[in-house]
Amino acid sequence: MALILGIETSCDETGIALYDSQKGIMAHALYSQIALHNQYGGVVPELASRDHVKKIIPLINQCALDANIKLKDIDAIAYTTGPGLNGALLIGASVANGLAFSLNKPVIPIHHLEGHLLSPFLCEDKPSMPFIALLVSGGHSQLIAVKQVGEYTILGDTLDDAAGEAFDKTAKMLNLPYPGGKYIALLAQNGIEEFKLPRPMLHSNDLQFSFSGLKTAVATLIHKLGGVETLTQQTKCNIAKSIEESITDVLVKKSVAALKTTGIYQLVVSGGVSANLQLRHKLGQIPEIKVYYPPLDLCTDNGAMIALAGSMRYHLAKFDYNFSVTPRYPLELIV
Repeated sequence: MALILGIETSCDETGIALYDSQKGIMAHALYSQIALHNQYGGVVPELASRDHVKKIIPLINQCALDANIKLKDIDAIAYTTGPGLNGALLIGASVANGLAFSLNKPVIPIHHLEGHLLSPFLCEDKPSMPFIALLVSGGHSQLIAVKQVGEYTILGDTLDDAAGEAFDKTAKMLNLPYPGGKYIALLAQNGIEEFKLPRPMLHSNDLQFSFSGLKTAVATLIHKLGGVETLTQQTKCNIAKSIEESITDVLVKKSVAALKTTGIYQLVVSGGVSANLQLRHKLGQIPEIKVYYPPLDLCTDNGAMIALAGSMRYHLAKFDYNFSVTPRYPLELIV
């Protein structure tokens, strides 16, 4: 049994959680910087770092209070060491290592993507290993074979724009707020697939992803229609529906191909785009596969997934306080 404090500060969310290896999540708190960055249309790294500084300690104290524990009761501190924004990662690493040193507790550096990969284990209906993971977020569209914790093989990766980037960038073209994925999905609920947009690399006979062509096609479409200012609300809904259908079609076909190639028929879908209901619906229509997701409120970056990963790696906890981070950190380098 171990009680792990998890700290996530890789980008624009400050996530803190307490996870008990037997009881599950004891408390978690998440502060999103969306309102801060929305006016710029994307994340401003320096502002993200400053906001983490302001929020991280109050959130840690809040979690301890919610879980009715004292910080001296924890067994280890897990924190995101990369990949992510350098300054933002340094805030989490500094607090994690400094706090662990003061409490004489070990630390567990966690790969951010591993946190996402393992996040469905936060649900009651848990996958078993091995499984195939579809990791879809703002910066990543990857298919990964997961043999066990720490043994990952990248089957397919993003060549340019990831699925989340495609949602965000096309949303910006429609003058929608940042981050755009949920706003595209909301519009799509009232739209029809009026425009047949390309499905990039759908027939590439591999497991790679590329969504930059979709972004270009949407920009061209909006220009042909007279510019975004001239679009009716229904036309915007129809464009959003067409975007969503394009992206989810590619994600589903590539995922099924990965399952057939490996002979593994358990699929874990994680990352921010895993909250997309149309993606979940399409995957749910395939009878031969079992699909697992994180809880809807834990699809984006959060401390609970880092605390969970720390619990699953508790045997690697060390009294080795290291304030360095790894902004570029390929998943294959995990040991």
